[in-house]
Amino acid sequence: MSARGIVTTLVLALIGLIVLGNSLYVIDMTEQVVITQFGKPIGDPIRDPGLRMKVPFIQKVNTFDKRVLEWDGSPDQIPTRDKKYIWVDTFARWRIADPLRFMQSVSSEMGAHARLDDVIDAVTRDLITGHDLLEVVRNSNRAMAASDTNAVASDQPEDLIEVGRVAVTNDILERAREQMPRYGIELVDVQIKRVNYVEEVRQKVYERMISERQRIAERYRSEGQGQSAEIRGRKEKELQRITSEAYRIAEEIRGDADAEAARIYADAFGRDPEFYTFLRTLDSYRETMDERTSLILTTDSDYFKLLKDARAR
Repeated sequence: MSARGIVTTLVLALIGLIVLGNSLYVIDMTEQVVITQFGKPIGDPIRDPGLRMKVPFIQKVNTFDKRVLEWDGSPDQIPTRDKKYIWVDTFARWRIADPLRFMQSVSSEMGAHARLDDVIDAVTRDLITGHDLLEVVRNSNRAMAASDTNAVASDQPEDLIEVGRVAVTNDILERAREQMPRYGIELVDVQIKRVNYVEEVRQKVYERMISERQRIAERYRSEGQGQSAEIRGRKEKELQRITSEAYRIAEEIRGDADAEAARIYADAFGRDPEFYTFLRTLDSYRETMDERTSLILTTDSDYFKLLKDARAR
């Protein structure tokens, strides 16, 4: 084969590879494809994974994700039915249910996010403005504990919740879902991520919550003081009871001791009155006189009778 023939063969082989490469495409398990020819869709969307063929250079493969995708909205300032201005932040999960209609209506995921912004935000605003704040925040009429840090301040605590947050969220999902098929989108779920007061009233709410916490703390403090006074009263009462009981026992012991001492003295006096008198007189001397004691007595005083009698003997 001549050199020109070899070159021609190589060129034809290269062109064939290019054509073949442009004719074959692979669909992943997470993808779905719409084939267009000169910008117009050809046939039905292809959802099954595998190796496929198309007309090279004329037909184009438009790939779309068939997994569940996320949408995170921007916080919106919305007034409730009871005139409480709040920030509502929502998020959603969605998938491309009809790739052909999706491509014709919104073209891409960025366009889908713009449609989701419009639809979900509008539905959320309509439903939030038709309900009170408590119904947007709470699900039931369960009494809030004092320790609930997310308690919502209400000017009318006796109001009852008729709908609740779950029902409001479900209504948002259902109403928004009705508008999505026109864009080839299936809305899987919508949830309220965060609800908060606007800055103008948030400080007032914080002050009200602080006041409420202070009131609860003062109640606990007063209850503690009452219990402390009760405990101190019981302590004083018990102390008085113990003291009086100890005093009674001490007096009984002292009385018994005095009686026993009197009995001993009487017995001693009965055995030897003179000796007993002598001992008692010496005791009196010891108790009444010391080196600093001075006595001025007459010579016939009974105080020295014992000494006089002893001297006389």
